[in-house]
Amino acid sequence: MAKEVNSREDNYSQWYNDLVVKANLAENSAVRGCMVIKPYGYAIWEKMKAELDRRFKETGHENAYFPLLIPKSFLCKEAEHVKGFAKECAVVTHYRLKVDENDQVVVDPDAKLEEELVIRPTSETIIWNTYRNWIKSYRDLPLLCNQWANVVRWEMRTRLFLRTAEFLWQEGHTAHATSAEAVAEARRMIHVYADFARNIMAMPVVIGLKSEKERFAGALDTYCIEAMMQDGRALQAGTSHFLGQNFAKAFDVKFANREGGLDYVWATSWGVSTRLMGALVMAHGDDNGLVLPPKLAPIHVVMVPIFKTDEEHDSVISVMNDIKDKLLRSGLSVKIDDRDNLRSGFKFAEWELKGVPVRVAIGPRDLKNGTAEVFRRDTMTKESLPVDGLVDHVVALMDEIQKNIYEKALAFRNKNIHIVNTWDEFKEKIEEGGFLLCHWDGTTETEEKIQAETKATIRCIPLDSFVMEEEGKCVYSGRPSKRRVIFARAY
Repeated sequence: MAKEVNSREDNYSQWYNDLVVKANLAENSAVRGCMVIKPYGYAIWEKMKAELDRRFKETGHENAYFPLLIPKSFLCKEAEHVKGFAKECAVVTHYRLKVDENDQVVVDPDAKLEEELVIRPTSETIIWNTYRNWIKSYRDLPLLCNQWANVVRWEMRTRLFLRTAEFLWQEGHTAHATSAEAVAEARRMIHVYADFARNIMAMPVVIGLKSEKERFAGALDTYCIEAMMQDGRALQAGTSHFLGQNFAKAFDVKFANREGGLDYVWATSWGVSTRLMGALVMAHGDDNGLVLPPKLAPIHVVMVPIFKTDEEHDSVISVMNDIKDKLLRSGLSVKIDDRDNLRSGFKFAEWELKGVPVRVAIGPRDLKNGTAEVFRRDTMTKESLPVDGLVDHVVALMDEIQKNIYEKALAFRNKNIHIVNTWDEFKEKIEEGGFLLCHWDGTTETEEKIQAETKATIRCIPLDSFVMEEEGKCVYSGRPSKRRVIFARAY
């Protein structure tokens, strides 16, 4: 049988680490804190990327590419921005190596850069320096760009996909003539992310606004989508930022407006990363392995032949090839696992581990009866079905599985949302996990005290789900509050 993973109940953290590695999604690399994304994991990321890229282009954005290296002086032009990322920046100081008298490779001390270069933790500064050359008039606006890239943030405690020193992502950077247009863009893109999370990842999310403490460095407002993992912790799955004119002023990006005057442009930035891979594992996986929504599964259907003799093998494979061809024409990806050195039970466990939505097994008895065994990964159930009509059934099953995975995650989230009114109740419920809907007095001081005492943070001020605007008292300070916010422990 395929290697088992630890139980979620026994050790959720170890379960996650085991599953990422044993399902062949990723592994640690020789560089501390960095990961190798393996072909099966990268195939999932490619499907995510394709779905998101299509949505970006449908909303008028174009892809571009900007440099990996950023002059340190650029990063220092926006005070809040550099303050937010200073501790995570990797810095390039030299441009050459040499072999010394002991045949050791060393940094050439004579090759020091005049100005240090920072490996991008995010690209606002290099992009806005470039936009200064692109934007001259209101006719150049809006400027809607996205880039698919890698970034480096020197994390001290890392975990595959969730927090690594280098990760893959996309970052959109847009410029607008008015504040209202930029705010509308930031809001539009967080809804694009929410639609992707709900309808492609089958992951229910809450759209919300970050508190001032949790905002992106240099932003006036940060919108987010927050998801609940199966251990009750929150995971920030995407963010969209209204940057105001901060970066335009820092890099002197002005445009001639319709009235003939000069004005600074208004900006947004927004992004999601390979952290979504971690969310996919933690939101849907079980003790048997991954559970992949069909819209992200690299393989929709795996077919396992059951046979003892060469003649049985050839007969089964002939029928399977016919089914495979029909499934491919229906738009599904199919693999026939015809490895002759593995038992069928091992194959079953391996494909369950990898989260393939549907498994079809056919043996000599099935051939005689004109049937096939169809197994659903989401429910771990199987049934015997006639081969005639099998293709239509499996195609329809994909939508059913996608919907069921979402509804299961939604039911779990809703079961673990608690309205909390007292500090004693807060301390009790936060240990159980989940989202706590609480009144908050709006101060960073209270937010920091709650985090220090419980490790819980404000995940968001809800905008589309669990919106509770009502008079009340802060759960911690007792001061007046006009709305509830979501507190949770988070990744």
